[in-house]
Amino acid sequence: MAQSVERQSDPMADPVAVPAGKLSVIVTYLEMTERPDRPPGLPPLDAVSLDRVYSPSVPYYRFLYNGTGENWLWIERRRMTDREIRAVIGDSRVEIWVLSHKGAPAGFAELNRIKAPTVELQYFGLMAPYIGLGLGPWMLDCMIGRAWTGHTRRLTVNTCTFDHPKALPLYQRHGFRPIESVVRTIRDPRLSGIVPRTAAPHIPLAVAPAEGT
Repeated sequence: MAQSVERQSDPMADPVAVPAGKLSVIVTYLEMTERPDRPPGLPPLDAVSLDRVYSPSVPYYRFLYNGTGENWLWIERRRMTDREIRAVIGDSRVEIWVLSHKGAPAGFAELNRIKAPTVELQYFGLMAPYIGLGLGPWMLDCMIGRAWTGHTRRLTVNTCTFDHPKALPLYQRHGFRPIESVVRTIRDPRLSGIVPRTAAPHIPLAVAPAEGT
């Protein structure tokens, strides 16, 4: 998923030289313009389901969003008020899908049809205990199938260098084609407390700016 942008720089540059307190990230945008022929296979684990949740409560949505996205520095919904979130998830054109294993939430995805016939897979991820069990590819196949219902003509998604290193190859294997990459600079949300300082240990914590700067 894409992060809030502070500054856009040369998309061919390395995401390294940034001001104190900030992080550089490469965001890759992908699209799919034809529905794949391949139907989803069987899930890799027993007692797995993928179900749409209609008008979830704000606390439950925050649980899904924060639990899935904390280690990848998902921050856009964290910055939103309850009222703003309620307006988004209460829109019938926004679909919330929850992956469950033995009744426990294992991940979630969000399809946005507001710009139909273009549909965006706006969020997609697994809870930490379920990463590496083969659920991601199966869930993505299912979500692609859901996205291509109705009058869909184009499906989009984006990923970035904050995400799991297998995210971009996974999207490409499932039929998405990269169309653009940009370099963005954001404030490190761990410094301001938007997410815990322990989040995303694979991303070095930004050097805090000196006081008065």
